[in-house]
Amino acid sequence: MIAVITGDIINSRELSPQWMATLKETLSALPERKSRWEIFRGDSFQVELPMTEALLNALYIKACIKTIKGADVRMSIGLGEITIVSEKVTESNGEAYVNSGEGFDTLKSNKVNLLVKSPSSRFDEDMNLYLKLALITMDGWSPTASEVVKHMLENYNEKQDKIAQISGRSQSSISEALKRAHFTEIMELENKYRKLTAEIFKKWK
Repeated sequence: MIAVITGDIINSRELSPQWMATLKETLSALPERKSRWEIFRGDSFQVELPMTEALLNALYIKACIKTIKGADVRMSIGLGEITIVSEKVTESNGEAYVNSGEGFDTLKSNKVNLLVKSPSSRFDEDMNLYLKLALITMDGWSPTASEVVKHMLENYNEKQDKIAQISGRSQSSISEALKRAHFTEIMELENKYRKLTAEIFKKWK
């Protein structure tokens, strides 16, 4: 099984032009190096990557985009098999792609900016509740908090003093930004996602 993230930039026409460069830089620097991605229809994108890495990479995309004032991103994570593999991500197909697209089409009606759709209704029900609660915090990330989260995800094994050097901020400001972003709790959710995908989709592998 794989994961496909389908997303778009919210109200891209109202943002400064830098969002496109930021999106390209973000997708080129995803934590999962085995990912494949493509930008299409101007402000939409798809990423194909290993199932267990999907939420971490979605969090990274959100943090990067939200470093831009007023910017945010909608994303649907689809899990499943892949049946047609093409050089272009947008020309590949299979259950993961269908689930990702169908999930994306429901984002506005569900009034959320991130959800997951998989072959398991049990997994979807539990994980989407967790994500909905996490989005209460994540949708409110400021550009400063988003930048700190971005640095943390890029240097996850480093201590806060190292992150402070990288970002040019004080260690106390790094600590405060991570608290405001509820980074510890968000990463607990990311770990829960990994465990649930390993347990529930074991028979699908």
